[in-house]
Amino acid sequence: MKMRYLGNSGVKVSEICFGAMTFGGRGYWKAIGELEQKDANELVSLSLDSGVNFFDTADVYSEGLSEEILGKALGSKRKEIILATKVRGRTGKGPNDVGLSRHHIIENCNSSLKRLGTDYIDLYQIHSFDPYTPQEETLRALDDLIRAGKVRYIGASNHTGWQLMKALAISDKQNLERFITLQAYYSLVARDLENELVPLCLDQKLGILPWSPLGGGFLTGKYRRGKERPKNARRYDRESQFLQFDEEKGFDIVDELEKTAKNHNATIAQAALNYLLRKPGVSSVIIGAKTKEQLADDLKASDWEMTIEEVESLDNLSMPPRVYPNWMLQRTIQDR
Repeated sequence: MKMRYLGNSGVKVSEICFGAMTFGGRGYWKAIGELEQKDANELVSLSLDSGVNFFDTADVYSEGLSEEILGKALGSKRKEIILATKVRGRTGKGPNDVGLSRHHIIENCNSSLKRLGTDYIDLYQIHSFDPYTPQEETLRALDDLIRAGKVRYIGASNHTGWQLMKALAISDKQNLERFITLQAYYSLVARDLENELVPLCLDQKLGILPWSPLGGGFLTGKYRRGKERPKNARRYDRESQFLQFDEEKGFDIVDELEKTAKNHNATIAQAALNYLLRKPGVSSVIIGAKTKEQLADDLKASDWEMTIEEVESLDNLSMPPRVYPNWMLQRTIQDR
């Protein structure tokens, strides 16, 4: 397993990050996965044996159960890995059990530490932007957690360009710890990130951590044009999907991925993951798995590299719309 630096830090993480969203299966997260402790132990063990040292979860996944299961699965290996979790979502019925207030962040950090069975979190990420809490309050609370030794690095997730840049500017102005990563929705069927956030991350030296790199399973090859959808698959009902994208364009991408995969004796899913590992700014790609077979296949995505020509072919096929002012700025750059 190859290693990369985590954003602009001196910490190295595996190119593949194991995401524990499939652990627990409680509440809203039941549809994502219902893996219990025994199965989780096997997947975590396989990941560790394959060289994975980066694990990601969140306090809201299965209402905290994901953190509990992951912490137990890691056990004595905790000090050998980089552990990431998140804060922002609702974790109780009270009025202050949600958001990015100092109150919610500190309370939930302490709860996450207890569930994970550890005394520090390597990467503590805010799960989304909170329009009701001043960013200064959020960043000061995160900075205090670092100074207290409970958190080592901080990251953001699900932000717009202006929200993320404003946070970085506040950190610089007030001498607070900066975000070192952005965890974001990024795949061959969702390259919107490249309009604003990828250039921002490259400029500010934030590491990009793509979530749902297989487009909710679409980029595994299980969905093909003109063929019946697997009945137990997440995208069986295309109209009620959380992840929305142009499936007709997606089918063309899957066809091209299949050609690339055959060139490297790989699978379609591996090719989709490998593509993201070739994109600038990516520190690690977060994968989720329900079975050892799925996980073993995905982990092999780090064993090979697609060619520049193959990347360009997929780039051209999956190019996202250039929204204003991006297309205008591109024209002015070409005038120089």
